[in-house]
Amino acid sequence: MRIALDAFGSDNAPSPEVEGAILAIKEDICEQIVLVGNKTRIKELLDKYYYNKNRILIEHASEVINMNDNPASSIKKKKDSSLIKALQLYKEGKADGVVSAGNTGAVMTASLLTYGRIKKILRPALAIPFPTLSNPEIILDVGANVDCTPDHLIQFALLGSLYSKYFFNTPKPKVALLNIGEESIKGNELVRKVYSELTKHNDIHFIGNIEGKDLLKGIADVVVCDGFVGNVMLKTVEGVALAIFDMMKEQIRKDWVAKIGALLSFPVYKYLKKKLDHTEYGGALLIGLNGITVISHGRANSVAIKNALKVAVKIAKSGFVSHTQAYFEGI
Repeated sequence: MRIALDAFGSDNAPSPEVEGAILAIKEDICEQIVLVGNKTRIKELLDKYYYNKNRILIEHASEVINMNDNPASSIKKKKDSSLIKALQLYKEGKADGVVSAGNTGAVMTASLLTYGRIKKILRPALAIPFPTLSNPEIILDVGANVDCTPDHLIQFALLGSLYSKYFFNTPKPKVALLNIGEESIKGNELVRKVYSELTKHNDIHFIGNIEGKDLLKGIADVVVCDGFVGNVMLKTVEGVALAIFDMMKEQIRKDWVAKIGALLSFPVYKYLKKKLDHTEYGGALLIGLNGITVISHGRANSVAIKNALKVAVKIAKSGFVSHTQAYFEGI
């Protein structure tokens, strides 16, 4: 199992990528990692660590696609970028998956051009494992498609069901539609039409609408929405989680009684932080393509990169792409 890692994708590249690769190898997440990017800079960082040099390789790339670059034009102009060369390794069969924390638009566009869509897939989507009070749920789309038709959302429900089935081994994934109310008559015209179609679909275990307040309860295994709603929801939840911990820290600093309480409750806070920390869930899979690309956050640290690598490995081992190809080619 070999994963290609775009070493110059994140905001603080290449440090998080190199450190994340070291962590992944030490935890035996995969056999080999190929760090793609400026060979000199990568080697300078790697030389600071003790690791098995046969398990971390370097593929030189002279260019970088930055966060501010236009996705379409940068892909055409920067053929020797770390992102393009990482994807090329997968296409040539030299890697089993690709991980990047780079420009999301560029990663999506380049992956689509490199892999192509699975037959009968209308649009690829970004699907992310999301922490809940029980088991993680799959949410899609979280940013690839801001304008969707009913057919797009129905396909997202199918893709999410397959993802949950093969990634989390869920026998019969429960699918919910993110809406402003639980009743079938709630929401705009798009979600009302989707609700009606999902209730009649034989291959989808549809349990109805779910409201934003119920996302963390783990009621569903798969939550479906368009990319605009999903992206706003995701960033709002991340922001709220960070704000809560910041407020708790501020209050603890002010009050000595709170400090004692915090000390006694430390195991609980540690568990809660780990449970809600998005870095623990790696990244989003670009789902619906003939290949594996996992997109991590631009602010990703080494732990997030390590977990994104873990997601890519798990998807590759599950045979999710081939199962998805077989399903859609058979309908």
